[in-house]
Amino acid sequence: MRAYREVISPPLWLLAFIYFLLFSIVIAIWASLSPQITRISFALSIVILLLIAITSRSKITVEGSKLMVNHAQIDVKYLGKVTALSRQEMALIRTRDADPAAFLALKFWLSRGVKIEIDDDRDKVPYWLISSKNPEKLVQALKG
Repeated sequence: MRAYREVISPPLWLLAFIYFLLFSIVIAIWASLSPQITRISFALSIVILLLIAITSRSKITVEGSKLMVNHAQIDVKYLGKVTALSRQEMALIRTRDADPAAFLALKFWLSRGVKIEIDDDRDKVPYWLISSKNPEKLVQALKG
């Protein structure tokens, strides 16, 4: 089994957009309240942005005989068919063709991913659907 590690962080354009929204609130506070409250709201907006950037990260790891996606983990012996999905396939399976019982680790800013079917009679989850920047490398690590 090959070792694999991928950290998915929110893109800069998304963080800039969120900061623009937060800064709009700071401007509204500046226009209506005191300068002290404005400074506090400005500092708070930076803290909120950092928290969003940190908490929206996702980590995919294949180590030894385990696949770990954030806090979820599964032994690779329970994995069935592993498929790298193109942009079109991912668009269908995350919307129209989605199974409500599936485990989803999706990031809306990534358009490709991996579908991992689960081969365990005790597990009611039919598959894991994971967003990935490098779906082919993840598939290779799981098959390797």
